Amino acid sequence: MPQEKSGQLHPSWQAVIGGEFDKPYMQALRAFLKEKKVTGKVIYPPSSLIFNAFNHTPFEQVRVVIIGQDPYHGQNNAGQPQAHGLSFSVPKGVDLPPSLQNIYKEIEADLHIKMSKSGDLTPWAEQGVLLLNATLTVEQANAGSHQNKGWEAFTDAAIAALNKQRENLVFVLWGSYAQKKGAIIDESKHLVLKSVHPSPLSAHRGFFGNHQFSNINQYLKQHGQAEINWQI
Repeated sequence: MPQEKSGQLHPSWQAVIGGEFDKPYMQALRAFLKEKKVTGKVIYPPSSLIFNAFNHTPFEQVRVVIIGQDPYHGQNNAGQPQAHGLSFSVPKGVDLPPSLQNIYKEIEADLHIKMSKSGDLTPWAEQGVLLLNATLTVEQANAGSHQNKGWEAFTDAAIAALNKQRENLVFVLWGSYAQKKGAIIDESKHLVLKSVHPSPLSAHRGFFGNHQFSNINQYLKQHGQAEINWQI
């Protein structure tokens, strides 16, 4: 939980947004999460993984930002949570959620590579892809239950810091929610890629065929950076 900021957030991020932990909204969020825990609510992801996106992708190593909305609120048949702190990602052994299946389909069509059955996107995170959900926790089986409790302000601060202090990043905004979240991004400094969400409800309206993964790599290469190996 966010009450223990030291040791939970990578030092590079602590230096940039660590001050957020002392603000009133974060104190209110801390109290909210504590109350849920006391009343026996199951919260995903596990507390040790809440800041997983930040800890796998240090501030100075971020090259691409993929913005999601909420952690997954379910689990597999063995009781393993789907959420592990990376947007769109699930741990090894958990079936691919529908949106991630569609992301894989687009990668295969765009880059002509075969994706595995693992939905663990940690290899992306370790190459500089910040897999950031707007809200970092959720109650089991209760989608959106931790929205508007303070997390959005925290992740807004992270996006604002990247926008201001870094250059030539790629921000990937799928769906209207992510596009609103990314409205502050300076498109003269960064590449902003937008499309509909990869959800089965919308993917056929412009996600499939958007070639964003090859576009990301082309932009990175143009700016002297290594391409992302998208293969899982």
